[in-house]
Amino acid sequence: MNGGKGERSYANNSLLQKKLMLKAKPILEETIMKLYHDSSPSCMKVADLGCSVGPNSLLVISNIINIVDTTCTILNCEPPTFQFYLNDLFGNDFNTIFKSLPDFHTRLVEDKGHKFGSCFINATPGSFYGRLFPSNSIDLFHSSNSLHWLSQDPLLGLTKEAESLYKGHCHIVSTSPPEVYKAYLKQFQQDFKLFLKSRSEELVPGGAMLLVVLGNHETPRRTGWELISLILNDMFLEGLIEEEKLNSFNIPVYEPTVEEIRHVIQEEGSFFVQRLEILILPWVEGINEAGDDSFLDGNIKAGLMAKHVRAAMEPLLSTKFGEEVINEVFIRYQKKVVQLMEVEKLECATFMISMTKNA
Repeated sequence: MNGGKGERSYANNSLLQKKLMLKAKPILEETIMKLYHDSSPSCMKVADLGCSVGPNSLLVISNIINIVDTTCTILNCEPPTFQFYLNDLFGNDFNTIFKSLPDFHTRLVEDKGHKFGSCFINATPGSFYGRLFPSNSIDLFHSSNSLHWLSQDPLLGLTKEAESLYKGHCHIVSTSPPEVYKAYLKQFQQDFKLFLKSRSEELVPGGAMLLVVLGNHETPRRTGWELISLILNDMFLEGLIEEEKLNSFNIPVYEPTVEEIRHVIQEEGSFFVQRLEILILPWVEGINEAGDDSFLDGNIKAGLMAKHVRAAMEPLLSTKFGEEVINEVFIRYQKKVVQLMEVEKLECATFMISMTKNA
């Protein structure tokens, strides 16, 4: 993700992710209420996996503190001490998060006085596709808009025949051979199974997890990753991108179906699904800072969408293809979205999943 607080930073271009987190808040409330009915931890340890950077990182913490405060009032018990762990990859801009902590704490005190429990916030860098914490140490895991990222390039073992059919692309497109779909799915299954196994070992008995996952609600459908692949292919054909660079690059993202998610959860066996909801939203839903998107014309909506995707994808693309092509990629992205909005219904699915660790 683009770090810092600049115009193209993820911190300033993640309103859609914020909206999804707010949509999932009722399920978070339900998850925490159940957790407190089953046990009342004196120190509540929470890990946010794939926290990224910006205000959303601290919104999770604020929401959880508020929910626990309300729950403790209802149950007539003392609020716990809070220990939050913010997790993302080693290259994440944790410094920007930490610089905002003094103001965040001041707002907490202003909002609640001193009646909420002590709050400690730490960073835990590393891949969540593996162990991050000691056994039986975490009460609640939260992860939003992160699990569509895979641990590695899923097409490393693709056959020569499939490679020739897929050549010139860097993600699943409508003409991709079946082997490409299968390779992406296999990588997701391996990663998600390891994720679940690791979290089950780290959660306390009766611990809970809330996942907000980008998913696929219908096939075939248009994805933003497909647009980037088509744009890069066009730029290669025009001689703006080297063939070798394009053919050695694949976007490590997979948006699973509900059935694929349920299959891995059942196969891994450590969790019981308490609740699973599907949210369908337009691509451009919630990306206007002023609030109402309906009055914006198509070009402005597409421009905002391009900024959001750029904030997430620019570091990955610029590392591979060079910074000099990035502007052109997202100018074309905006134009393609404008064209598609006139003829297609551009929507994305999000799955909100509340789970508890099996006894």
